[in-house]
Amino acid sequence: MAGTCAASQALTQTLACLLALVGRAAIAIEPGTQARLQPVVNEGEQLLRFDWPVLQIGTGEYEEGPTGVTVFRFSRRVFGAVDVRGGGPGAVNTDYLRIGYAVPELDAVVFAGGSWYGLEDTTAVATALKDDGIRDGDWTNVALSVGAIIYDFGARRFNEIYPDKRLAQAAFRAARPGVFPLGAHGAGRFAKTGGLFGCNAYSGEGGAFRQIGELRIAAFVVVNAFGVVTRRDGHVAACYPDPSWPADLRTADLLAGYPGSRKAGWSAAPPAGDSRRNTTVSLVVTNQKLDRAQLERLATQVHSSMSRAVQPFATEFDGDVLYAVSTAELDRPVDESEISNVDLDVLASEVMWDAILSSIPEQPRAPQPNAQVVLSEHDLRGLTGEYVFSPTVRVLVTARGAKLFAQATGSRNAYAIHRDVPVELTPLSTSQFTIPGRYPLVLSFVGNDRLVVNPGHWEQTGTRARP
Repeated sequence: MAGTCAASQALTQTLACLLALVGRAAIAIEPGTQARLQPVVNEGEQLLRFDWPVLQIGTGEYEEGPTGVTVFRFSRRVFGAVDVRGGGPGAVNTDYLRIGYAVPELDAVVFAGGSWYGLEDTTAVATALKDDGIRDGDWTNVALSVGAIIYDFGARRFNEIYPDKRLAQAAFRAARPGVFPLGAHGAGRFAKTGGLFGCNAYSGEGGAFRQIGELRIAAFVVVNAFGVVTRRDGHVAACYPDPSWPADLRTADLLAGYPGSRKAGWSAAPPAGDSRRNTTVSLVVTNQKLDRAQLERLATQVHSSMSRAVQPFATEFDGDVLYAVSTAELDRPVDESEISNVDLDVLASEVMWDAILSSIPEQPRAPQPNAQVVLSEHDLRGLTGEYVFSPTVRVLVTARGAKLFAQATGSRNAYAIHRDVPVELTPLSTSQFTIPGRYPLVLSFVGNDRLVVNPGHWEQTGTRARP
């Protein structure tokens, strides 16, 4: 059918032509396009709870990605500073914070997935402040939001859904005081760590809070680091280790063996196509009033201290951004309080380490193949076909005798399912299969037309293409 309908056609023919064009357009639109996504706000069962009314937090997620955004909004304007490190930061309004005006101007801090596309979330929060009548166009009352992003595309997921303006504003308007979801939520919805050593552990967002007398300190972080998260005892906090690695793995062992610890022989090298775009974005907040130099020192020292918890830190493939905020509610000189400025910096650094450790969700475990499962050729044929996950990821499932195979047919591999050769699927049940390897991988056939890879919190869903 031609791309346009001729004006000379009869009315019925014209309507038929238009309906055909609309149908064709509908088919061309992916089921998971941005326009059809529904925001999920403030999701999470494991929560950090704390008492600090001035600080409100909202999270938003698109499960179809999955990806998300985290918004920190303040009920009064606050002072801010920033410290940026690593080879690939993505941030908004950092230069303005560096000017260091001696008046509180900051309204919100925004963290988002989606790489640089997610930067629109920061300006979306500013426009929400204006649209909701909190700020306006007067030069003394213009909304100021700052933000930073993590890279959560690449090999970790099959689509390019990003946290957009709608999601950011939904999270902003859902913000609530004293509650922060821990783990793989908000901007940390599909964060990972340890890519340098092939660990590829699931990560997320973490938070911690401490109060000493009237002094309040809170730290929040989205850990998407190239290095590994390290516990205070020196052990690696989360990693899918190579089978040759010791069970009692320490970060010092990986670094001492470097660069051999990245290569076959000492361990498995990082998988082909593994993402080398990583970022840790963080926020430290205190109610202590600080002058410009003190606030910048807080940002610098806390950011430097994070190299204990993430090793190595701020590499060429990281883009690390830390914001330091003073709400100035505790309006007295630091040297006149029980806590000195040095004490504050040290305490905040420890709170940040707690926050980093709390970002790690429970890691999925490798499934165990079931040798008792026997599938007939008829059963297997019912599962075959090409499953479409996105414009770049497609998986062809075929049957040969009593065995099932999968091969990537799009422009990208699908985890351990590669484009060059079919791989055999090992049955777990009559509808679930696995590919044994270093990283847990489950393929679940659902109904007559869906293939869900790694069902659960990080699942990727494909639909069987029509013949």
